Amino acid sequence: MRRAGLVLAAFVAALLPGRAPAQEVDCANAMTQRDMNLCAARAYDAADAELNRVWRAVIAELRRWVQYLPEGAAPAEETMRQAQRAWIPFRDAACEAESYMARGGSMQPLLRFGCLARLTERRTEDLREILDGG
Repeated sequence: MRRAGLVLAAFVAALLPGRAPAQEVDCANAMTQRDMNLCAARAYDAADAELNRVWRAVIAELRRWVQYLPEGAAPAEETMRQAQRAWIPFRDAACEAESYMARGGSMQPLLRFGCLARLTERRTEDLREILDGG
């Protein structure tokens, strides 16, 4: 839900020596820690983009539900937005904790981005269930 991943990936790539951030990396055969970190960041960016795509579809669907809600009920869209606002800090904190064993080391971005991608993909699947009718 944030574009911070792309900015962070560029920042990580810029800090690590050996290549310019624009140089192509074969993520299927990444060998260096820098390349693995960059590929993990790209995987997270892709997962985040898909989450945003599904999120827009979910919000559109929830807006259609308004007519079925009882009088005075909170709109489904607002309830979902509250849930998403709670989920994002949870995901970020969980991934920071998961990467803590490598804190300050060159492997920390790999662990953190891997976690961010995994949890974002799971959230996307949860949101897809709304579109699929549960």
